[in-house]
Amino acid sequence: MTTRKALDGKVALVTGASRGIGRTIAIRLGAAGARVVVNDVVFREGPEAAIEALRGVGAEAQVIQADITDAAQVQKMFQQVEAEWGSVDILVNNAGITRDGLIMRMSEEDWDAVLTVNLKGAFLCCRAAARSMIRKRWGRIINMSSVVALAGNPGQVNYGASKAGLIGMTRTLAKELASRNITVNALAPGFIDTDMVRTMSEDARQQALSRIPMGRLGTPEDVAAVVAFLATEEASYVTGQVIGVDGGIAL
Repeated sequence: MTTRKALDGKVALVTGASRGIGRTIAIRLGAAGARVVVNDVVFREGPEAAIEALRGVGAEAQVIQADITDAAQVQKMFQQVEAEWGSVDILVNNAGITRDGLIMRMSEEDWDAVLTVNLKGAFLCCRAAARSMIRKRWGRIINMSSVVALAGNPGQVNYGASKAGLIGMTRTLAKELASRNITVNALAPGFIDTDMVRTMSEDARQQALSRIPMGRLGTPEDVAAVVAFLATEEASYVTGQVIGVDGGIAL
C-alpha cells in the first residue's frame, strides 16, 4: 500500500528554481508529493538538471522558461500548466536579483531592474495564480522576502525596498484571499549558504557570522522546510505572516 504524501495531487510552481534556494524548494515540494513546475528565465546548467533532480525524489516535473516581468509570458506559462496538469495550487515567488550600490551611485536602471523582477514579477504571478485558486477555493502563495526588508542593509536600497514591498503585498493579499481558503505568507531568510554568499570576502563572511546568534549560515534546506510546511493543509490557519529563517540575526 502506497503511503499518501502531504502534497499529493497538488501542482506547485516555483519561480527562479533552476538553482540555489529555488531548486531546493522545488525538490522538497516534489518529495512531498507535488507535481512541480520549475520556472526560470535562464537555465545556466540546462533544464535537464532540474528535471533529473526532481525525478530523483520521485516527483513529476516540467520546466517552463519564462520571464516573470512580462505579463504575456506569465499568462502563457499559467495557461500551459493548466492545460497539462490543471491549475497551480502552490505558488512560490522565489525569483529575485540584486544590483547593489550606495544610493548616491545607484542608477535608475539598477533601481528599476530590481523592483521589476523582485516585486512586479511576484505581482504578475500572484495575479495569475489567484484567479484559478479562487475558483478552486484553495491555494498557497509563498513569497520570498528577506531579512534586509526588516533590518536594512547598506548598499541594498533597491533590494530592501523590493523585499519590503513583498511583505506589504503578502499581508494585503492575505486579507483579500482568506475567505477563499487561500493563504499568503512570506519568508525572510537571512544569510543562506548559496552562490551569492560564497562570493563574499572572508572578512565579510566572518562579520556576518558574528551577527548570527546561532553561529552558522543557513542552508537552502532550512528555507525549503518552512516553505513545505506552509504549502500543506497543516498550515491552513497561517496567513499574512512573515517568518524569519535567519538564525536569529533580526533579533
